[in-house]
Amino acid sequence: MEPSSRHDRLTRLAETTLQPGFVGTTVPDWVRRGIAGGGLTSVVLFGRNIVDPEQVARLTAGLRAENRDLIIAIDEEAGDVTRLEAWTGASRPGNLALGAVDDVDLTESVARDIGRELHAAGISLNYAPSADVNSNPLNPVIGARSFGARTDVVSRHTAAWVRGLQSAGVAACAKHFPGHGDTSVDSHHGLPQVSASAEEIAATALPPFVAAMEAGVRVVMTAHLLAPAYDPDLPATLSSRILVDLLRGELGFDGLVVTDGIEMSAVTARYGIDGATVRAVKGGADAVCVGGEHAGEATFDLLTDALVRAVLDGTLPEARISEAAARVAEFAAWSGSRTRAVATDDAASDIGLVAARRALRVLTGQSGNGEGGGQDRGSVLPLVGAPHVVELSPTMNLAVDGQTPWGVAAPLSDLLPGTTSVRLTEADLRESGDLLDRKGLDPAAERSLVVVVRDAARHGWMSAAMARLLGSRPDAVVVEMGVPNGAAPGAVHLVTHGATRVSGVAAAEFLAGRR
Repeated sequence: MEPSSRHDRLTRLAETTLQPGFVGTTVPDWVRRGIAGGGLTSVVLFGRNIVDPEQVARLTAGLRAENRDLIIAIDEEAGDVTRLEAWTGASRPGNLALGAVDDVDLTESVARDIGRELHAAGISLNYAPSADVNSNPLNPVIGARSFGARTDVVSRHTAAWVRGLQSAGVAACAKHFPGHGDTSVDSHHGLPQVSASAEEIAATALPPFVAAMEAGVRVVMTAHLLAPAYDPDLPATLSSRILVDLLRGELGFDGLVVTDGIEMSAVTARYGIDGATVRAVKGGADAVCVGGEHAGEATFDLLTDALVRAVLDGTLPEARISEAAARVAEFAAWSGSRTRAVATDDAASDIGLVAARRALRVLTGQSGNGEGGGQDRGSVLPLVGAPHVVELSPTMNLAVDGQTPWGVAAPLSDLLPGTTSVRLTEADLRESGDLLDRKGLDPAAERSLVVVVRDAARHGWMSAAMARLLGSRPDAVVVEMGVPNGAAPGAVHLVTHGATRVSGVAAAEFLAGRR
């Protein structure tokens, strides 16, 4: 084979293994050229690519103009991680809410509803569900994205979610293998480590992935974490011991393996984005997701060239990249046929709000003198008159779009006109010592006070601010929109199990006495 012919063939193989993102709401020229050239077989959409369903449908049609089987992926977990509804907030609750309800039929229905919308938009692969067991309650990156802290709950709802999504013609992706729940480091910023033994991981973290496989999941996403029980040197994304020996050998998975975003610091800090890409494919990944933070032609070219050079210098076996590209092509043909063949009901559904209402938990709080140490709920709710709402807002991890609206104040204003609100961050409170008094307590004089938190147990500043507010106003209602920790501060304590738009609506309805 002539050198130039081999180089061209390797370039197409390398392009096939990449799943790049791009900037804009129309198809960039470099993406169109890559698809037309026969190499680029996948793209990933992010919130920045989305305006509304009609625009997404036009975009996906334009992307498939050169290849009707093009894989178009998205990270639509619903819940706190949404791309389709990044600008409005999700209309369906996330995994933690579904796990709290613990009705697998409901979970399957919600996932089918998500699949219906994705299918109508022309999307063929969804990087969901999270199959992680959130066994560490202080986990900074999984949290409400998990169905819960119990392996059995996560297993049955992972399987139900896979069944529901794939019944609508969209491929599911179980993540983050071999399990990101028992970690304390955000892999966007550092390398998490799972200290459990192989036996412990097999008993607690792996069963949801097995359940996903038994439900027919087509794709598994890797985790950027170190699991010394399997490989003391390489993160799972780069480890053949984990991706080949464990996932394919021991567990028997024969579908597509895709990496988590390859630009994340857990792998790039040591190997660089190009080095991590080469090691991921060498280690057993078939497709490399990139573009959440590094989107564009330059990154695509950099990674393509790195893969080609690695084959030419013997670092990456040609047989491995050929195998990876073949598996991507096989998946593309399958998903393309599903995209064209599966008919879905386009009728609007309120299943998301139904699920959010069912996930709401209302507890008598720990302030006052009522049952369980709290006031009688009837003396506090429903709210009389327009309240003042204080929302304590954390800095979200990069999996969550920071522009996505959340909270209770907006839907409560719709139900109780005259409601006022303030949103405060850790930086706000650090800059002004009396801000809680001026913005939180003073406007609530002679009015009901609602304090909204999000993962208060993980944020010391948030817990402290909440305690200060309740010290002055023990009659306040607290709404926890993240992972609950068993405590119930406030005269009444509501837990929504997520910060979606519909979770806020469900809480507001209850506070206003509308349900």
